Amino acid sequence: MSRLKIFLVLLAVSCLSLMLHQGGHFNWNVMSFHLSCPFHRSPPPQSTKAKHTSIAFLKTHKTASSTVQNILFRFAERHNLTVALPLQGYDHQFRYPWSFSVRFVHPHTVPAQVITNHMRFNQQELRKLLPNDTLYLTILREPATMFESLFSYYNQNCASFKRVPNGSLEAFLAEPQRYYKPDAGNSMFAHNTLLFDLGGENDHSPADDSYITGFIKQMDEIFSLVMISEYFDESLVLLRRLLSWDLEDILYVKLNMRTPESKLKMSPDLPGKIRKWNSLDAKLYDYFNATFWKKLQALGLDCVEKEVDLLRQAQDRLIRGCFGGSLPQLRSSSQIKNKDLRPWQPSSKVAIVGYDLPYNSTRNAASDPCLKLIIPEVQYTRLLLRSQSLRYRKNYPLRAPPSVGVSAGSVRHLPKRPI
Repeated sequence: MSRLKIFLVLLAVSCLSLMLHQGGHFNWNVMSFHLSCPFHRSPPPQSTKAKHTSIAFLKTHKTASSTVQNILFRFAERHNLTVALPLQGYDHQFRYPWSFSVRFVHPHTVPAQVITNHMRFNQQELRKLLPNDTLYLTILREPATMFESLFSYYNQNCASFKRVPNGSLEAFLAEPQRYYKPDAGNSMFAHNTLLFDLGGENDHSPADDSYITGFIKQMDEIFSLVMISEYFDESLVLLRRLLSWDLEDILYVKLNMRTPESKLKMSPDLPGKIRKWNSLDAKLYDYFNATFWKKLQALGLDCVEKEVDLLRQAQDRLIRGCFGGSLPQLRSSSQIKNKDLRPWQPSSKVAIVGYDLPYNSTRNAASDPCLKLIIPEVQYTRLLLRSQSLRYRKNYPLRAPPSVGVSAGSVRHLPKRPI
């Protein structure tokens, strides 16, 4: 028998032994994928490398970031990691739109390994909070579709949007300078929101090309991965490989979705007007979209496509196992019987749907890992804060809270946070 035949026989026996040891069809698929798509600098789908657990995720607005946050929350719980959470007076955000400070962190959630709630990015402050090996991640969305979502979602909360007659996106874009007031409430949602979330000057003159070029260079050096909302599953492939996670660590269910009736119809000329008005965001997105595709091409697009298929198959199996064949029914918040599953509603002008369970269901989000797939971010943040506070008090019964954070009594004297 030739050496090649001997090698192939041994390889087949090894693969069969591994499949039987792991005990399932899923792992056989993973092994087949790894053998047909060798990556020299990336871990295989079932990585033998230690999982990376120090993560700072900048949760941008209206970019599918709530779904990424849910993935990170569940990973942190499964691996007993501490998630930095906001003081209770700030609910589920780190006093946004203020620049992030460690003073906004609840003292029972430090020392932290993960942070993912809404904030305005400030790496200098985050370095005070997180381990030295922390990887920085974020997600961006194409500016035209993102701005439509922002305009719809914050129509009654952003003063620059609220003053537009009949809530018309077309009217706003026809004369944006007429309606946009930088000093008005929640104005950051009306102009270059991505740049603002990243800590930049969203009203900086677009004529100053050196500013946005320098800002992009700085962000490129800080963030190990910038995901792209339009290619969410492909983004998760990159995320999994960066963090040396397993496929089951990135399974998800879509969250924080609007009803079709809440989405605004856009005429063909509006995307161009939106990109012109948000030109700094457009440059940010275009740059990181290009670098995103370079990373995918470096892995091999065929291999990425195969891993995306495996991800979707695994999600189908997860949903069947958790909910008996299909996801719970999507309903408006008022129709959802379990208050833990009701998504927050920004106003009466837009409807955010959530998942409803059968009327006689006794499942509890605090103890059911399947329900944590569909719990909204506000409730999940509160759930984590309760569990981490209990753990902190148990581990340190006689210790005063760390100095990071503000005292609970001082929160009520701070200005009310915007939505």
